[in-house]
Amino acid sequence: MSSETPPSSVTLHPPSSSRKFLSSNINPFPQLLQTPSGLALLELQGTINLPDQVEGGGEEIKIGRLEFPDYDEGEQDQGEGKWMKRVWMWVGRYQRLQGEVKKLPQAIAVVRRRGGGGDAQEEEDDAIVEDLEIVEIVKYKIVFSQRPEPVTGEEQTTGMDLD
Repeated sequence: MSSETPPSSVTLHPPSSSRKFLSSNINPFPQLLQTPSGLALLELQGTINLPDQVEGGGEEIKIGRLEFPDYDEGEQDQGEGKWMKRVWMWVGRYQRLQGEVKKLPQAIAVVRRRGGGGDAQEEEDDAIVEDLEIVEIVKYKIVFSQRPEPVTGEEQTTGMDLD
């Protein structure tokens, strides 16, 4: 049995010890949704129409804003509860999607290319070898399963921007 990796496989590594973690005091998600890297999973029914990218433009595009109207940071027990039944995603000034937080039946691992710059490494035989590492394990998702509802500008409150 050979120790070399077959050409149709990729090596998967655990999270690197040098990855950056968000501290919980700057993580805008409710405690249940917080992950070390700040990732969350959104499920939308439809398409997000983005403007055409300008060549070389690395600018951020604001998609919308998330709000958890029933979430209270002061409450001690913020595990699964009624706050999960109402999440708003504001798109523009006059549309709001209503959704909820749901536990995934099975956790999902988010992976990325490993190493600096994300470029694949070449071995002696010119075969491209990519190593992957686990970035995060996501256990909950935010689901928006209904059509956006029109709202007036006065109904908006503060929330978390989605850039």
